[in-house]
Amino acid sequence: MASAATHNVVALTAGEPAGIGPDLCALLARERFPGRIVIVGDARVISERAHARGIAFDVPPYERSGTAAVSMLSIEAPAPVTAGRLLAANARHVVALIDRAIDGCLAGEFDALVTGPVQKSVINDAGIPFSGHTEYLAQRTRTPRVVMMLVGGGLRVALATTHLALAEVPRAITRTSLAGTLRVLDADLRRRFGIARPRILVAGLNPHAGESGYLGREEIEVIAPVVAELAAGGMAVAGPYPADTLYTPSILEGADATLAMFHDQGLPVLKYASFGHGVNVTLGLPLVRTSVDHGTALDRAGTGEVDAGSLREAIALAFELAARGR
Repeated sequence: MASAATHNVVALTAGEPAGIGPDLCALLARERFPGRIVIVGDARVISERAHARGIAFDVPPYERSGTAAVSMLSIEAPAPVTAGRLLAANARHVVALIDRAIDGCLAGEFDALVTGPVQKSVINDAGIPFSGHTEYLAQRTRTPRVVMMLVGGGLRVALATTHLALAEVPRAITRTSLAGTLRVLDADLRRRFGIARPRILVAGLNPHAGESGYLGREEIEVIAPVVAELAAGGMAVAGPYPADTLYTPSILEGADATLAMFHDQGLPVLKYASFGHGVNVTLGLPLVRTSVDHGTALDRAGTGEVDAGSLREAIALAFELAARGR
């Protein structure tokens, strides 16, 4: 696998400049991966974070035909950047980093995209509708259905819904949407992860998976019929399982992935098992995209108190998935 990956080029966006993304880029520029990394961000900001930490940032400018293990595609932030201080004036800069990396992937310039953390609130404060990388990537690539999956701690946890208020979740889970999500999950576990026949376990929405309808009917009317239909068609899918017992060793044994119904149903389990080393993967896209499992950590930006573990794992997985896609 490593030999195939040596030809791959991964774009790494620095994310919110006031957050820890530039700190992480400064740290990881000193490491080596099985291929080339192109950091997409403000070179001045990353250099300042490196200097504050007492390390050098002598990364050469990016050249498409270059051979540098790590290079810098610099896009300057329009307003001065202070670690820990959000500015709506820099929101379009954050989106521009993502756009440049997406365009490079779609054009074949880059083989995969790794995204640093962004602050959704300040992007929206700038008048840019933005609910998250996952949704934005789907919009920009015109992908009708994408699936958010976190990988870490021996788990793969995908989500039927992503960044929604809890009150909106039940009506967002329809037979059509759930079947589509499971098909994307099954297809990319095969295509991206090389699993010949992935075994997927599906969580219920309600406590005790609805308790035979006494605690909610979504399991009876939506989830169970979809699981049965897809299983009859040959997919190795089972459920719905009560979420409080799904994530136990005896049930998870032999499973390749689980599907949680909403963000805070599955992700707390995965983050407990792997926080700081988990990876966010967007399935269904025409490109490979991975990301960190944490936010911008504004209180740690520029302090030197950052852990690059999750970003390191995200880059490593991006190279692995890109190599398999060749």
